[in-house]
Order: sequence, then structure tokens, then C-alpha cells
Amino acid sequence: MGETRRRFDPEFRAGAVRIVRETGKSIAQVARDLGINAGTLANWVQMDRLAREQDTGSGVGELAESEREELARLRRQKAEWAKERAERWSVMSSSARWSSGSRKRRAGERGGLHRFPEDRA
Repeated sequence: MGETRRRFDPEFRAGAVRIVRETGKSIAQVARDLGINAGTLANWVQMDRLAREQDTGSGVGELAESEREELARLRRQKAEWAKERAERWSVMSSSARWSSGSRKRRAGERGGLHRFPEDRA
């Protein structure tokens, strides 16, 4: 038969979360010490963290000034790398066009009739 659900009063929950926050112990360790399930305590800690974020106004979607600057820098760097990559592909494809006609393919070389190694047998 199923076990009856234990009810924990708000003071117990708050005390358990405070122990995790203030002592630096792992959730699993605190849960073992208190005799409760680690998943239950993890849920309480997460709810507390989300409530604190809402109270302070620093939601998940908002970035600090330094984070915005780093994001802008990384986006510029990504655009620069994409441009360099496009230029390299352009150079490689134009040089391949000029050299491909002067070279004959050898048997078994890439680009032959067989797409998969098992088809070559």
C-alpha cells in the first residue's frame, strides 16, 4: 500500500533552505541530516531562489552591464569569424575550379562512383 504524504510546515521548509544557503553543505547532505528526500529539498531551494530573484528584480532575462558588453563583443567576434570563413571558402572554391580540370582522378579517390566504403567491395 502507498505511504501517506508527509506535510512540512513553512517554518521547517524555510529552516532547511536556510541551512543549505548558509552552510554551503550539499542539498543531499542536508536532506540526509533532516531525514527528508533530497528531491523535495531541491525543489524548496529552487522555489526560494526564484522568489529571491523576483524580489530583487534581477530576473533571468535581464543582463548586467558587463554581461551586455561581453555579449556584444562575442557577437562582433562571431560575425568577424563568419566573414573570414566565407572568404576562405570563396578562395578555396575558386582555386579548386582552376585545378580540377588539369588532374585526373585515380581509382578509389574521393568523389568516385562509390559513396559508401561498403559499396567498394
